[in-house]
Amino acid sequence: MSEATRSAILEVADDLGYVFDSTASNLRSQKTDFVAVTIPSINNANFAETVGGLSDGLKERGLQILLGYTGYDILEEERLVEQLLRRRPEAIVLTGDRHTDRTRRLLINAGIPVIETWDLPVRPIGHVVGFSNAAAVRRMVDHLIRAGLARIAFIGGDADRDTRGADRRLGFIAAMKEHGLDATRLIAAGVPPISMREGANAMARLLETMPDTQAVICVSDLSAFGALTECQRRGVTVPGTVSIAGFGNHEIGAMSVPSLSTVNPFPREIGSRAAALILDVLDGRQSGPAVTEVRPQLLVRESSL
Repeated sequence: MSEATRSAILEVADDLGYVFDSTASNLRSQKTDFVAVTIPSINNANFAETVGGLSDGLKERGLQILLGYTGYDILEEERLVEQLLRRRPEAIVLTGDRHTDRTRRLLINAGIPVIETWDLPVRPIGHVVGFSNAAAVRRMVDHLIRAGLARIAFIGGDADRDTRGADRRLGFIAAMKEHGLDATRLIAAGVPPISMREGANAMARLLETMPDTQAVICVSDLSAFGALTECQRRGVTVPGTVSIAGFGNHEIGAMSVPSLSTVNPFPREIGSRAAALILDVLDGRQSGPAVTEVRPQLLVRESSL
């Protein structure tokens, strides 16, 4: 077919609004041009940033993202992974490192790049782009202790569902014990994702049961903002009476009064590095399993000064 004929056909197709059906071509080439991604929450800005970074890194290759929402449920993740693999993605990106045994088997036998993100798995399935949630919270504990605070609490969610939140809780406990301090000021805030309201309710329980608490680390910035507003509602000064810190570097934490101390996990960088890793594997530049560690940043703001 001449270039002139091809251009004329494409022009007519465009005028008619015709969309090319790539199914037959994909069957011949064994390429589907999409990457499967699972995330636990669709309304969490951090995961949206990760998906954005991933999408930007893949679009130059013409790869699109097919998104699955797990709701912090590893059984739902198993169901989604099976469905996604039936569509023969070029690669699959998972949030977190805790999966059912069947999910692990499906992924190991899939024959495609598997990238676990937002954690540093002890038993990685394939590739990893993430960080230690426990170590990140330990740095926040160290900061508060250096500021002269000893009676520190942790507000978190359902440890059985939010594995990253559970790791942050474990990091808090380990750091407090290392300093020889009480690590039992633990307040459950409900089923993840933890909302501002649940953070406020947890803070109310903390103030009523352990009013001598000097500082609080929350599992997320949203729960920390809820805790902050509860203190303001009760006339408890922050950071005068109690310091508050969150996790995630959400925009609301920077805009609140006082601004919230937090941990920046660089969610977009996680996505962009995962995209670069996928392209390296598909192009043969990366053969064996790769672990890319993203180092979170401690952001000390007004709420813990």
